[in-house]
This record gives sequence, C-alpha cells and structure tokens, in this order.
Amino acid sequence: MIEPGTRRHAIDMVASELFHTNGYAATSVRDIAKALDIQAASMYAHVASKEDVLWSIVDGAATAFERRADDALGDASATDPVDRLAALVEAHVEVITADPQRSSVFVTEWRHLSPERRSAISDRRDAYEARFRTAIEDGIAVGAFGATDPALAATFLLTALNGIATWYRPDGRLSADRIADHYVDLALRSLSEDHR
Repeated sequence: MIEPGTRRHAIDMVASELFHTNGYAATSVRDIAKALDIQAASMYAHVASKEDVLWSIVDGAATAFERRADDALGDASATDPVDRLAALVEAHVEVITADPQRSSVFVTEWRHLSPERRSAISDRRDAYEARFRTAIEDGIAVGAFGATDPALAATFLLTALNGIATWYRPDGRLSADRIADHYVDLALRSLSEDHR
C-alpha cells in the first residue's frame, strides 16, 4: 500500500483525477507531471510507466472493494442472504463515495492494463461479483428474492452501483450514507417478489 503524503501517493491521486476526467488514453505522463508541478522525467524516479500508475490505482481500488466487502460480510448475519446483500451494497457505496475518482478509474479504465494485469483484475472482479451472486442465489433459495438469473441480477446491481462514481459529489444533495440507504432499498426491492 502506498503511504498517504508521499510523492508516489500524490502521483496516484492526480492521475486518478486526470484518468477519471480525460480517460487513461488521453492522459500523458507529461499531463500528470504538469498537474504535480514537476518535470515529466522526475516522475520516472517514482514510477516505471503510465501503466504502472494505472495498475497502482486499479489494484488499490480492487483491494478497497474486497476488504470492505469482507468486513461487511463479517458484520452481516451469516445466515440471512437479505442482510448479506444489503451489507454488500452499502459497502460498495461506501468505497465509491470515499474516493469516486479512483473508483471511476477502476470501473472504466482497467481494460487499458497489459493482458496479464487485465486478467488478474478480471479474476478479482469475478470473485467480487460472486459475493453478490451467492447472496442472491441464497435469497432465491429461501424465498426472500424472486426467481431470477443470479448472475444477471448481480451484474445489474453492480452496474447501478458503479454508476455512482460518474455523478457523486461530496457536496451534493444527498450524503453518502443516504445514498447507500436508497441503493440498499432499491436493490432489495428490485429482487423481491412483491415489488410488481
């Protein structure tokens, strides 16, 4: 993990903002260096390449999502799939709203990684999605959720959750906690039998 307050951390923060705003492909090392008010050559004392910066951001975001989901599942009722899914949704919103720019880069720019790194992140994304899918499968099995395709339902929820990174603002109309509450409610109602 990169220590906050270090030059390396500052590079990731600035790059997250630029990748979020302009996209990875349209952002150069020179753009990152200019935003940091350093020479482009000076950046190479801290990073080997622009892709290494992207990897650091994406890997850090993946770790944040994984850790928070694991914490949420540890706190949620192990036997109640509704509680588990609610905890996962809330945890996902917390990670996104804590750092929407890094989350946005994780969601949209990871495909620019080299094949090996892209494959590693794809595997982690699949394992993360499985947490949601399992909670949905378990909810269907006990009659808490309507019969549906659990994989598609998990993709639906994660797509909606990931969209928060495109519009969330800390000074917006709703606090992060209120957004999490609304998304939990929407997620559970979308899967329930009686919402029709």
